[in-house]
Amino acid sequence: MRFIPREADPLFDSLEEVVNGLDMSLVDLVVSKHKTSVQVRATIDKKGIVSVDDCSCVHRAVAPRLDLVFHGDYSLEVSSPGIDRNIKNGAELVHYLGRGIRCYCSDISDWTAGVLLAADEEGVVIAAKDAGVEPKRISYEVITKVKLDYSQE
Repeated sequence: MRFIPREADPLFDSLEEVVNGLDMSLVDLVVSKHKTSVQVRATIDKKGIVSVDDCSCVHRAVAPRLDLVFHGDYSLEVSSPGIDRNIKNGAELVHYLGRGIRCYCSDISDWTAGVLLAADEEGVVIAAKDAGVEPKRISYEVITKVKLDYSQE
């Protein structure tokens, strides 16, 4: 896994402003251009559970901005990160501070789970659920996969 800072993206920035105004965060935005239309997939998150109503609210709020960009010729899908989201980029982890994650580490060939305390350009710091266990720093160099893990919360 690597930490790749998000590149400047005017569309992401514009939609992120709207989503943040709804007390949620825009985690991921994928725009796929097809022959005659555009598919926009937005992943949102918030403290607590992202409901269908939250997704619907974000859909209604960002659609007018997308209408201006794509002139109505697009489809929009808004979803939560999901219960078992595969995190593709270390930069995405900042959205999940205080949440449960599990990392598959190549140095021990096993999963390490806990609550995400910190994430930066070098790696993550997680705290195990067991009391008395010191938080562990894990470098991105040994992390091959990261998933959300609600059982750690």
